Amino acid sequence: MEFTIKAGSPEKLKSGCIVVGTYAGGDLGAAAKAIDKASNGAISALIARGELDDKTGATLMLHDLPGVASPRVLVVSFGKADDLSDKAYRDAISAAARQLAGSMAHEALFCLADAELPHRDLAWRIAQATQVLKDSTYRCDELKSKREESKKGVRKLTFLVKKPGDALDDALRRGEAIADGMALAKTLGNLPGNVCTPGYLATTAKKLAKDHKIKVEVLEKGDMEKLGMGALLSVARGSHEPPKFIVLQYKGGKPKDKPVVLVGKGITFDTGGISLKPGEGMDEMKYDMCGAASVLGTLKAIAQMALPINVVALVPTTENMPGGAATKPGDIVTSMSGQTIEILNTDAEGRLILCDALTYAERFDPTAVIDVATLTGACIIALGNLTSGLMANDDALAAELLAAGQAAGDKAWQLPLWDEYQDMLKSNFADIPNIGSKGAGTITAACFLARFTKAYKWAHLDIAGTAWKSGADKGATGRPVPLLTQFLIERAGQ
Repeated sequence: MEFTIKAGSPEKLKSGCIVVGTYAGGDLGAAAKAIDKASNGAISALIARGELDDKTGATLMLHDLPGVASPRVLVVSFGKADDLSDKAYRDAISAAARQLAGSMAHEALFCLADAELPHRDLAWRIAQATQVLKDSTYRCDELKSKREESKKGVRKLTFLVKKPGDALDDALRRGEAIADGMALAKTLGNLPGNVCTPGYLATTAKKLAKDHKIKVEVLEKGDMEKLGMGALLSVARGSHEPPKFIVLQYKGGKPKDKPVVLVGKGITFDTGGISLKPGEGMDEMKYDMCGAASVLGTLKAIAQMALPINVVALVPTTENMPGGAATKPGDIVTSMSGQTIEILNTDAEGRLILCDALTYAERFDPTAVIDVATLTGACIIALGNLTSGLMANDDALAAELLAAGQAAGDKAWQLPLWDEYQDMLKSNFADIPNIGSKGAGTITAACFLARFTKAYKWAHLDIAGTAWKSGADKGATGRPVPLLTQFLIERAGQ
């Protein structure tokens, strides 16, 4: 979908469809009022007859209204004006996107950004709308023998505003960039484990680096052995696929500015290892690399925006497979930090690859480190599928991420990381076990990682519940690309 911005009178401009907003009780948005006036009250009359539901996201497609240049008018309800929220705004945009996808109109004028949303300016509304609209066009059909080519759907969308300007153009490009980053993250997550291997992630990272002039380095097994990454390598032992450790350096800021380091868990398929998972639903363990996918997607988004900030992305990636050489419960390995780890459960492997990556992050003297991982089923029990779990060793950093999530509509919730929880991680034979005692599984996993992050400010995002959907809508969500990108936008002072 191609996006542009221009000014004009909605009733006079001709397009395949014009999209306008209304509110419960028959109140019309600015563009809807202009259309209604030109059509001798056609919209008001239909609403008065009950043709449009008051609920948020209700739609009504009208054809050939008198006095209106466009042959179609899509009316979208925002619900009650007093209840208009970020979520209601996004829901209305999503409803419009669904209708436009099924329309024979190939061009559209979009006026929903004229909604009066508390504390959100026009630039924010355009960025959010662009992101939602473009994300709605995402498809993952690369591996289908026949792709469905629809003749329906809008190809070009123009935001109609009173006064175009550079700020609004920037907002539009920002929304496009985030949607593109989400699309990359979704595709990597949706591809099967026999395609999206550690090597495939490395190749994707190299292409991303080439396209956007990002420095890239891929460490092989021998390099990891020299660095002493015994925790990461212990997970890779059962797999025929060689592990990779991907390092990307985006240098958009000043040369001496300390970078933000993003670390993404890249288990491209997780059987659980010797601690084998149940067979039901195991196909979804291809999504265990969504942390890595979201980090790569975020890097794509900020590079596309040319964001003035320095960012390092670290992606430790491997499969977790059973086999004759696989790590066994009870084995003890030595991490890059020198701390020894008793592996009580080989299905708690994400923290093993992350801990070595978090130690590696120290060499960049980071201003902050954020790791992203589909880490614990306990996070789904605690927060469900709507909210990512957040834990941090610095409350100011946590507050930044929480605020970014609110602004981006990609929310997180902070869980405690108190010292008392560290008492749940005790081993008789090593410095630390890879699982804690019963209860607080999400927190004890973060407590494990905290042992490797004492040199810098650090936050951990557990996206086990938010990285993908199951059931009929099964697929990667692209989260938390919006949250991370918004955080970096704020850090860059944009």
